[in-house]
Amino acid sequence: MPSFNFVLLTIIGTGIVTWLSRIIPFVLLKKFQLSKGVIEFLSFVPIAIMSALWFENLFVQHIGHLPSIEWGNFLASIPTVISAIISKNLLVIVIVGVISLGIVRMVLGM
Repeated sequence: MPSFNFVLLTIIGTGIVTWLSRIIPFVLLKKFQLSKGVIEFLSFVPIAIMSALWFENLFVQHIGHLPSIEWGNFLASIPTVISAIISKNLLVIVIVGVISLGIVRMVLGM
């Protein structure tokens, strides 16, 4: 059973590393004070991540050609972007996006 022990230790080890990588920043930030510039810079991280996810799903890559638009995601993005501009609330944005995509897929039969 050395294989079972290896797999078990690998799962436990990766779990600990994952847990520590999520906990250590919170522990360190309780002991240290970040400068105003760093805090302002970090405020852009959620927008950058959401934008990257949005653009990745909005366009379809074609090797050697320009990307094309994924029309279902584009149509679902319209009410989502409007709700983002109006509410500036991430929960509202996600709910509107999920409902919009569900309606678009139901109507277009995707």
